[in-house]
Parts: sequence; structure tokens; C-alpha cells
Amino acid sequence: MTTELRVLDPAVWDDWYGKLVLAFGGVPEAPEESGLWRELTECERSIGVWDGADIVGTAGLFSFRMTVPGGASVAAPGVTMVSVQATHRRRGVLRSMMRRQLDDIRATGEPLAVLTASEPDIYGRFGYGIATQSAYAEIDTDRVRLTVPEGTDRVSLREVAPADGTAACEAVYAQLVPTRPGMLERLPEWERLPVLDPPGEREGASPLRCVLAESDGEVTGYVRFAIKPDWDLAGPKGTIVLRDLEALDPASRAALWRFLFEIDLTSVIRTGGRPVDDPWQHLVSDIRRCQVRLRDSLHVRLVDVGAALEARAYTAPLDVVLEVTDPFCPWNEGRWRLTGDAKGASCARTSDAPDLRLGVRELGAAYLGGVSLDALAGAGRVREVREGALETASAAFLSTRAPWLPHGF
Repeated sequence: MTTELRVLDPAVWDDWYGKLVLAFGGVPEAPEESGLWRELTECERSIGVWDGADIVGTAGLFSFRMTVPGGASVAAPGVTMVSVQATHRRRGVLRSMMRRQLDDIRATGEPLAVLTASEPDIYGRFGYGIATQSAYAEIDTDRVRLTVPEGTDRVSLREVAPADGTAACEAVYAQLVPTRPGMLERLPEWERLPVLDPPGEREGASPLRCVLAESDGEVTGYVRFAIKPDWDLAGPKGTIVLRDLEALDPASRAALWRFLFEIDLTSVIRTGGRPVDDPWQHLVSDIRRCQVRLRDSLHVRLVDVGAALEARAYTAPLDVVLEVTDPFCPWNEGRWRLTGDAKGASCARTSDAPDLRLGVRELGAAYLGGVSLDALAGAGRVREVREGALETASAAFLSTRAPWLPHGF
């Protein structure tokens, strides 16, 4: 039977979302979780593939804005809720949804698309490059000590119910968004996601807790966490499950970390995905006992090469001709002259000889400044044509602060 791709009718959201859950293992979610995703779903930007009366593929977009190097906020819709039923693999269902999404994004004038992948090898063939990593850690607080900066003792801490602290936490988060590439502006209702805490998903941990850091009467940071108690014959060995910790200054950040280190009856802090350059790594006495490991996070796709490269700034003066290949979005193919510096950039079509040759996937990987063009060249994925162009471009593309995606979607 011939399949048909359609925009999602809100009336069939339950069936559509149910097929997504089925594709990811079929374990039902808590009502508060599925209810939140229903409210967040932008049905007009969501699609499904039908085989007769059956939904066999799902995909959606969230209308995010993302910080890019230089601090600008750029429209970057987030690809989400992508699934194909096992009965319809290798029949072009995923490809048709990726094609429709990128065509729609181009039509709205948005220069980028972003996603997080259940499996990292799926989306490269559609031009997405891995642009950020997240660091995960298990910190042995029995053996690791902190050295905190001056002013830490002047920071006061106050515990509040997570829901009661949302407004204060969001105000801190909003101040941080322009400071780091890859961070997403919080859309309305998305402030509910960080405090979502279904009891069935706690895996033996406590309900979510929230502590605010305050300086001179103002909230300057926050931490949200849970505690998973554990004991053996030697005594308590509980785990602190860290959901998020953000602060506006070093003293507030250190005060929050010190608070976690000193919680009674615990010996481990297990973090979620943190920035790879997270300052806590320079507070600890023994990084080896923190078991830091990395995982891919945000995948970036340039939908309009010229507009995307113009939207960000560059850490060094740059004048380079890029010869770009992009078979899935051929409107991007060809040569582009990119000139720019820390104040801004321009990028336009050119017939000049190329300095570098690369694919749009490599541009996506390097776009936020966390992956160097030089490293990609070392893997054979970027080719230098004009001697010296690679070193100059690689230095200009890098960000002084590592890009980071603060929450999933």
C-alpha cells in the first residue's frame, strides 16, 4: 500500500504519540509526562506517515532560538519525536520526513535545524553534524575535596519546593542563555520540563529538590537534585542525582557544589550532561575520581549556508572561500566566500577558487565552535586547497566557551 505524509491533526495526537512510544520500546509514560509533551507539541510543525489507517512514522519540530558564537540568538527549529515503525523500515519513511522538514524550514527562512539522536549514526546522511558533547561524571565525594574561591562563604542557600523556585531559576537561566553557544531560549511552558518528576521514573531516588543561591538578596544560582539512599555493612553510601546546577558567578557556583558535597549519608554525585568545560572540574582535588566521560549531544544542520554562517561571529579575522557539498539540500552546494571577525560576518556566493572543501555535515559540526575544522581535516573530512587556510579558518570558527545543550527535547 502507498504511504502518505500529512501534517498532524491535533485530534489524532494520542495515536501519533502512542506510535512514537511504541517505537521506543512501548513502555507507557506517566500521565503528567505525556500530558506535558502533548501541550508542547507544535502540531502545525509535526508530521506523520500513514499506511492506510495506520501511522507508521512520526516527526516534529519545536520553534527554538539558539545562541551562536558571538551571542546572537538564531532561529533553530528542534527536530523531535522521530520514529518509524519496525514494520516499515527501509521503505523511505524516514527520508520522506527529513525531506519535508528541511523543505519547510527553508520555506520559513530559518537557517538551521538541530536535534539530539537516539543513535548518532542516523542523521549524518541528512547533513547533520555532531556539534556539541556533554560531560557526565560520578564524583567520589568521600575522596574528592573542593577548593572554593573567595566570596563563597558570603553566599546564602535556601531550599524551596521545585515548583516554587521555578521563576527564580528561570531568571538565572535566561541570563546565561546568551553567554554560551548551543543554549536554547526557553519557550513558554518549557519551564515545566526541568521540574517534571514522575514518581515511577525516580528509580529509588527521592522527589526532586531545589536549592537557591542568594547574594545581597538576589538569586544568583540554583541546583535541582534528588537523593538515592543506599547502605552496606560499612554504613551509608547514598547517591546525589544532579539534574541541573547553574550560577551567575564563581562564588555562587562553588557554594552550590559545596552544598552537594556536604549532604549527609551520601558518597557519590552523579551528574547529568554538563558542559565539557564546566568549571567544577577546576574546583576538585582529584579529577580521576570523578569518572568524567563524554557523549554526543546536539547535532546541527545548516539549512541555509549563507544565512547561518552570517548569523555568528568569529574569534579571529577570516576571509575564506568554502566549497560546500550538500547532496540532500543541493541549494547549498557550491562556493561561498565567508568574511568575518568578532563583530560579525558576511557570506555570499562566489566563483573564486576554493580555499577549503567540505560537506555541510562538517560545517554543522564546526558551527558552534566546539569542533575544530583542523580535527575534521585530520580525519579526512575537510580538505585544504590553499595552504594556510585551514589554520586560519579553524582558529576563527572556535568558541572561547564550549557549546552546550542544557536540556533535551
